[in-house]
Amino acid sequence: MRDPRVIVPFGKPVDADVQVVGSKSYTNRALVIAALARGDSELTGALFSDDTRFMSEALRALGVDVQADEAARVLRVRGVAGHVPALTARCFVGNAGTAARFLPVVMALGRGVYEIDGVARMRERPIGPLVGALTRLGVQVEALEKPDCFPLRVHGGSLQGGRVSIAGHVSSQYVSGLMMGGPAMPRGLTVEIDGDLVSRPYVEMTAQAMRDFGAHVDRDGERCFVIHGDPLYAGRRYRVEPDASAASYFFAAAAITGGRVRVEGLGTRSLQGDRGFAHILARMGCEVLEGEDFTEVRGARDGGGLRGVEVDMADLSDVAQTLAVVAPFASSPTRVTGIGFIRAKETDRVAAVVRELTRLGIAATEEKDGFVVHPGRPGAGAVDTYDDHRMAMSFALLGLQHPGIAIRNPACVSKTFPDFFERLEALRR
Repeated sequence: MRDPRVIVPFGKPVDADVQVVGSKSYTNRALVIAALARGDSELTGALFSDDTRFMSEALRALGVDVQADEAARVLRVRGVAGHVPALTARCFVGNAGTAARFLPVVMALGRGVYEIDGVARMRERPIGPLVGALTRLGVQVEALEKPDCFPLRVHGGSLQGGRVSIAGHVSSQYVSGLMMGGPAMPRGLTVEIDGDLVSRPYVEMTAQAMRDFGAHVDRDGERCFVIHGDPLYAGRRYRVEPDASAASYFFAAAAITGGRVRVEGLGTRSLQGDRGFAHILARMGCEVLEGEDFTEVRGARDGGGLRGVEVDMADLSDVAQTLAVVAPFASSPTRVTGIGFIRAKETDRVAAVVRELTRLGIAATEEKDGFVVHPGRPGAGAVDTYDDHRMAMSFALLGLQHPGIAIRNPACVSKTFPDFFERLEALRR
């Protein structure tokens, strides 16, 4: 493991136009859809990170031709027209949640027997709702060690489609994985969401990406998606937009330092829920400018500085940690609710946030579905990241204003943003 990375304070407000990496969510959705399509696809602006490499490698193991041009940020995919070529495959997805929740559906579309596994933490993360839904659709899925946990063995050859319900309160990725397989099922697929749906914008992103590749996706009320079995996806050239979760760290840098950051390619046309982080910063006192293809955040300059907020982040939980490190710079407490489900992410993100802020001298308390962070000045210290990329990237921001902040295991950012620290350092110029 590398030595901790020490963050050197900037000493002045940031003022930068920033290019962030391509959206992980859209890249992995586009990879699955392009793989199932008729014809070839070219994905431009794609993200190259651990999560997207695990997805690409798994698709290759299933017989899909995926070619990567990392320098050009392009992925080329030869579609298999809904028919998985391989009859056997063993796929490893690390701790990539999208790959883990999308690939079992792709495997079920094949005619062979396939195994999927991940790191130790992935074996703890819930997969039971997806296993149950596939089982109700007639697919044989075996849990090879513990019930409803990785590793899994998926038997293909029986997935015809139909109607299925699935709980929405654990992860939206189960819903998205089922939806994307729908156009390759002879009977199509109707997905009913049972109960509340967390991270709802991600399901809307899935539907958008599916339509972009020619699928017919209809709504039947708020909790039901109807996916037609014909037409199948058609290969195309597809632009992956910038990642809103990644952009949040740079918007936060503007808020913390009282500076300005503009991200091109990410604006009002985007469906990414995490773009709403900028709107939370506006409530805290920042100025936010938006167009169809850009978002700019300017730190509070009205003399009053940042103020605390109370906010439900169920639809943008991946940026809850980013808000947690902006909160100490506000003049009043910040309370985040609606995110109890992120305890089952790469780490227990609620507990980890509170633990690390407290260790740095910031008053923070853990609640069942969120946390409260009080104003304060963080002291020097090394932050444990729990092999969670978002812990590393968010807590690094504390060091922009205060000396002595170090990030343990900084390499974990390779999961979604391999050159994050280099891009953060570039703001100093």
